[in-house]
Amino acid sequence: MVETIQVHAIRVQSHGGPEVLSFDKVEVGAPGAGQVRLRHTAIGLNFVDTYFRTGLYPAPGPFPFVLGSEGVGVVEAVGEGVTEFKIGDRVGYADPMGSYAEARLSPAARLIHVPNGISDEIAASSMLKGMTARYLLRETFKVGPGHTILYHAAAGGVGQIATQWAKALGATVIGTVGSDEKAEIARRLGCDHVINYRTEDFVERVREITGGAKVDVVYDSVGKDTFPASLDCLKRRGTWVSFGNASGAVPPFSIGILNQKGSLYATRPSLGAYIAERSELVKTAKDLFDVILSGKVVVAEPQTYKLADAAEAQRALEGRQTTGSVVLIP
Repeated sequence: MVETIQVHAIRVQSHGGPEVLSFDKVEVGAPGAGQVRLRHTAIGLNFVDTYFRTGLYPAPGPFPFVLGSEGVGVVEAVGEGVTEFKIGDRVGYADPMGSYAEARLSPAARLIHVPNGISDEIAASSMLKGMTARYLLRETFKVGPGHTILYHAAAGGVGQIATQWAKALGATVIGTVGSDEKAEIARRLGCDHVINYRTEDFVERVREITGGAKVDVVYDSVGKDTFPASLDCLKRRGTWVSFGNASGAVPPFSIGILNQKGSLYATRPSLGAYIAERSELVKTAKDLFDVILSGKVVVAEPQTYKLADAAEAQRALEGRQTTGSVVLIP
């Protein structure tokens, strides 16, 4: 019989800044039907975690709740009806919420096997970000040879994967960054052109770089600070993909602006809609792991913080003091 265990977890006590995070002891029970219990070895830190903490996104349930939606670990117990996973398997996931903990229960249907050749830290730092890059480039707008893309925050966690992947697909990549240090990272990752949006007018630079032709698609996770200027970077009938709010939410706008600026397309996607079915999840994860194992996308070793120091890690993330990915180690 599998016993209930006590573990430490980071919980959100109320909406607010990093100070609302607490390091608490919680109980994790035996897995029910269709569940596994896994012991985390690495936990992904993502900007979306801060949205749930601040209240920009609604809380998943009553306070206090365990934050985080990405992790890698080892299966230590399986519930009734679970056939795809066994004790000792190395697994990862990018949902549901509850990853900021030493151990947890998880629906087996949302887990994926982590292949040999990819470390726990790399998997935990790249699954949510990498699967996000995959849907952006292969589903929301299918990037290929002949396309020119503008990718905001090219040196960020998703950006570092997406810019390499876009280059592998044959696109010309223009990346924006917020510092000279991050500009160097973006160039090293293969961006054809890099714009520091703190010192340069990125709309004018895009026009210069493209000879006035502008770009086919803008991938924008910055939000308020890059809107509506991002729309001015698009070709006629171009696509604006808004998938984050790092600088704050995009303000309400009249849909007529899309017509005025060239019959543009605008979409606000999120990963959940692209991996809702298990078949979609498995295919998306396989594509990500394959492109990493092929060497076409190189995922840098992430920065690490102890799980107990999650508040400090989130402060650094929100203060733009991190480069690339961050993982929490239980």
